Amino acid sequence: MPGPAARRGLSGLVGADLPARAGAAIVLMAVALGTAWAGGVWFVLFWLAAAGLILWEWQNLVGAGGAPWRLIPGGASLVVAALLAAEGYALAAIAVLGAGALGGALAQRGDARLRLWTGAGVIYAGALLVSVCLLRLSWPYGFRAVMWLFAVVWGTDIMAYFGGRLIGGPKLWPRVSPSKTWSGFWVGVLCGAAAGLLVAPQAEHYGVVFLFGLAAGAVAQAGDLFESALKRRFGAKDSSHLIPGHGGLMDRLDGFIAAALFAALTGALRFGVVNMAGGIFLW
Repeated sequence: MPGPAARRGLSGLVGADLPARAGAAIVLMAVALGTAWAGGVWFVLFWLAAAGLILWEWQNLVGAGGAPWRLIPGGASLVVAALLAAEGYALAAIAVLGAGALGGALAQRGDARLRLWTGAGVIYAGALLVSVCLLRLSWPYGFRAVMWLFAVVWGTDIMAYFGGRLIGGPKLWPRVSPSKTWSGFWVGVLCGAAAGLLVAPQAEHYGVVFLFGLAAGAVAQAGDLFESALKRRFGAKDSSHLIPGHGGLMDRLDGFIAAALFAALTGALRFGVVNMAGGIFLW
């Protein structure tokens, strides 16, 4: 266990896994930014592919029998839900995901708990897909909403990593994620909320937008912890080996999934589905 001085030194601040993490992050960020700018079919296809890979990783974590049959209902529901969400049919997309979750659960050859976990994977992947598609579609702040999500989640994730390594201190939830600290949590959410302000549209109440960014950053950290707990539940270190030496796509998007769902639900409850992005910025 390195001492405080070592932790605060360069070797403590920059972990051995940082080059791999940075390289994968840069590639994923570039593609995500490009498709967000393009919008339309490219944006939907990118997030459909991401949701499909997340569903595959989740089902591999759950294991047991029925594969690949338990992937087919969920995968089909993701495709239909993407088409519906791209046209703004939120309730229909949610209903289709529910049907896919039920089909996947019935295809699972295991006890009731395994069936529940199998169905939950469809909802988890679908929540990401439908949330980001509806946010991007909403007028007139759809693109800004997606960029705000990127800024908040990426800012939180990056600065929590460095803040935790530099400052150290009490662990956030050592039983689930031994490396996360309270210092990293607070540095991350504060920096993520500040980064969100840089890309937010002009607003009358920037303080409220900042507070909402804090909440979204905290939810992103909770999403990270949820995925860590899920992996521990099924005895896995990573969600997959999709990214060599770096884990799976769920490991990279766990916080973003939670924050996207949180932002979409808040925006829809405030301003409706058509202008849910306005519900993020207009207070």
